[in-house]
Amino acid sequence: MTPKRTRCRYTAEFKAEVALAALTERQPLAELAAHYQLATTQITRWKLHLRQQAAQVFADAPAAPALLPDVEPLYAAIGRLQMENALLKKTLGPCQ
Repeated sequence: MTPKRTRCRYTAEFKAEVALAALTERQPLAELAAHYQLATTQITRWKLHLRQQAAQVFADAPAAPALLPDVEPLYAAIGRLQMENALLKKTLGPCQ
């Protein structure tokens, strides 16, 4: 009985590194496959994916919407301070 093989999961950084190395074509694909211990078809797929998605790197990203602060705790604090102020006015009387 052979042990069960698990699928290799590669990070995006690793995929980008391999695909960029394949795009530069300084080494033959077979040498890259041996160096990174990958199949040539896998490198070819990553290289194709990089070419297809490269335009998105330079696309104008929509501006992130300005995050509104959480005002609920602020309103709660205002209400609590108003109640304390009213209580102090009652107990201490008018200031002269």
